Amino acid sequence: MRAARPTASTPPPPAWVQRPANLAHALAAELVERIVQGRHPSGSPLPPEPALCEAFGVSRTVVREAVKMLQEKGLVQVRQGAGTVITPQTSWNMLDELVLAATIAVDDTLAILDDVVVTRRLLESDMAHMAAKLADADVVERLRVLVDQMDELVGDPVKYADYDRAFHDVVMQTSGNRIARAVVRSLESQVINTARYTGRTARELCVASNQGHRRIYERIAAGDPAGAAEAVFTHITEAWLVRRAASGDPVRLQR
Repeated sequence: MRAARPTASTPPPPAWVQRPANLAHALAAELVERIVQGRHPSGSPLPPEPALCEAFGVSRTVVREAVKMLQEKGLVQVRQGAGTVITPQTSWNMLDELVLAATIAVDDTLAILDDVVVTRRLLESDMAHMAAKLADADVVERLRVLVDQMDELVGDPVKYADYDRAFHDVVMQTSGNRIARAVVRSLESQVINTARYTGRTARELCVASNQGHRRIYERIAAGDPAGAAEAVFTHITEAWLVRRAASGDPVRLQR
């Protein structure tokens, strides 16, 4: 498909128009970014089909499929007689990969990442509470081995991070709460490669982090649900505060 030729007053279409893997998905991703950035504000109409076709050099079929994707993400609503209208932010699906990534990119306050951490610590502390009730000798041994291995990997932040995620996943699996685990894993998968989320990586930070893991392991091994929940809550909070450094006041984390 040949892209529309740009004029002096019209910027050229994005590079993905030239060789896209999936035109509709690529167009949807571009529109998600523009909506989240505020270039198409909430309450305003999305440009009509002909305008989008011309701007991006795609067919009406591609535009309609992309708009359908935006609807599924909660970013637009098709209204009778009013066309396609951008919805309020409260309607957006923040668990959607494209929506969350675009929101993180434009959030200079780190508030959205604070919310990710708050959600994670709430769910994981509850799962740790249940894990301490359900953990058998095999689970306790797996957690002990992971903590000991992480002690040996504090000088290698990349490998340490892999074991870190494995430790938390053992706790989540042990809880039996598949819904909470799925939400946490979805959020983590979308932010794990974001530099603003991973923050600084250094040996001393890994050492401090694993002290938190050991405390969690000890409380689960002791069959202490309240202690395990508190240990996870504290560990996730403190680890994030170190990573986010001095980027504003983390009021959303205060309890």
